[in-house]
Amino acid sequence: MLSAPRVPPCVASVGTVPGSSHHRWTALASAIAAIASFVLLVLAAPAHATFPGHNGLIAFYSDTEHGAQIFTVRPNGRDLRQITHLSSGNASNVDWSPDGRLIVFDIETDESAQLAIMNADGSGLVMLPKAPGNLGEVDPSFTPDGRRIVFDTLNGDVQALWSMNLDGTGRRLIRTGPAVDPNVSPDGRRVALMDFNGEPFGSALFTIGINGDEPRQLTPFNFNVGFRLDWAPDGCHLAFIHNVDLADPSRSVNIATIRPDGTGLRFVTDYRDPQVRAFVGSYSPDGRWIVFRLEVNDQFGLYKIHPDGTHMRPILGLSDFAPRFIDWGPASPHGGHSQ
Repeated sequence: MLSAPRVPPCVASVGTVPGSSHHRWTALASAIAAIASFVLLVLAAPAHATFPGHNGLIAFYSDTEHGAQIFTVRPNGRDLRQITHLSSGNASNVDWSPDGRLIVFDIETDESAQLAIMNADGSGLVMLPKAPGNLGEVDPSFTPDGRRIVFDTLNGDVQALWSMNLDGTGRRLIRTGPAVDPNVSPDGRRVALMDFNGEPFGSALFTIGINGDEPRQLTPFNFNVGFRLDWAPDGCHLAFIHNVDLADPSRSVNIATIRPDGTGLRFVTDYRDPQVRAFVGSYSPDGRWIVFRLEVNDQFGLYKIHPDGTHMRPILGLSDFAPRFIDWGPASPHGGHSQ
């Protein structure tokens, strides 16, 4: 039985910061045109949290000749391995269980999306039952005790955030409304997510209570937060993507971190050339690294960097192979996969 990891309290107090007032789901866009762009964003979003532990394998999805598939690689760049071999649909939005034994993800087609869970080596894949009426169930992530997952649903034009047991039973509604890329904090008390909140432009980073109460806005909407965010293993910072659509012409797409009370904003990368972009994946389980995708002139690489922006290192160098929606998992108790 898994138990929630012990997480030291953060020094910063919790408050509210005011803000300014890839191949996914094209078939649904025409059916619900009024929310089409938002739906596409929701269904493209990944979700996960990094929980404390020893560093294990890094998982991500990448496009192949047979659709998007999930891969794993060691932190030193060795043993790159494709662990899904779907004949139809796209596998994406991976999240490691806190003990490193399981991966939850979603499988998407033009008409629908459904959650799935499998062993860390890709064996034992099980499709989780989808609730009647839901067009899509996406963005799964584990709770810190490993007993439940949180995920997004789309039913008609209604988005909602739910949790359920690993076998698909015991569904509980957390929130009705937009909740892109939900990630439960390491102490299990709050969920970080991206929200549009009806704004005509931009997206902001929020947290809410695990029961859907006490929403707190951490960034302005004009930060244009992208579809990847992650809690540090100690719960004291959140990493996110800033300026994902290059709305700020003075900056490229960069990785930033912030405290859960909205203070302490720090840019981990500070690229200005729009042809050089950094997309956050996750923290390492030991908290010493952030893994991310670097894009340079239509080439892609898997890199790691310290949260203070120093010691950037390649894991998979620049090439045509694009790792997307990256999650650094903990070492499994069955031998592990440390650096």
